[in-house]
Amino acid sequence: MLGKFIVNVEGAITHEGRYLLGVRGKGETHEAGVLSLIGGKVEPDDISEGILEATLWRELKEEISLEVGSMVYVESHSFAVDPEKPVVDVVFLCQYIGGEPSITDPNEVEALYWMTAKAIQDDPHIPSWTRNSVAKAEQVRLRLGW
Repeated sequence: MLGKFIVNVEGAITHEGRYLLGVRGKGETHEAGVLSLIGGKVEPDDISEGILEATLWRELKEEISLEVGSMVYVESHSFAVDPEKPVVDVVFLCQYIGGEPSITDPNEVEALYWMTAKAIQDDPHIPSWTRNSVAKAEQVRLRLGW
């Protein structure tokens, strides 16, 4: 039987038809060096209304010094880092409002890239789960007219 889930949130940040992806830093225990959406874990002491959104705002500010505007739910899925660490991952489409993202801790994020949804889909080095999340985010983005 699985233990308690770790809850992770990710932001599909969109600006001018492109998405911000980060290379996971060498200090990351899961998938270091992989291109992915930016996000992080809900902390046990983060008890608040809108906890998922608040966690994502905090993580984006801490990891890449970026604040976003509106957030819209895209999808959720689960995976296991190992049998003892099941994860629920929640993805939000995030509206970019300005500023230049910058890396605050290279152990967490070592590089940032703005990429179109098509370029993400066409890049075989980007994991399928990131490609799938961006494809779903792109459907939401187009529906909203962002």
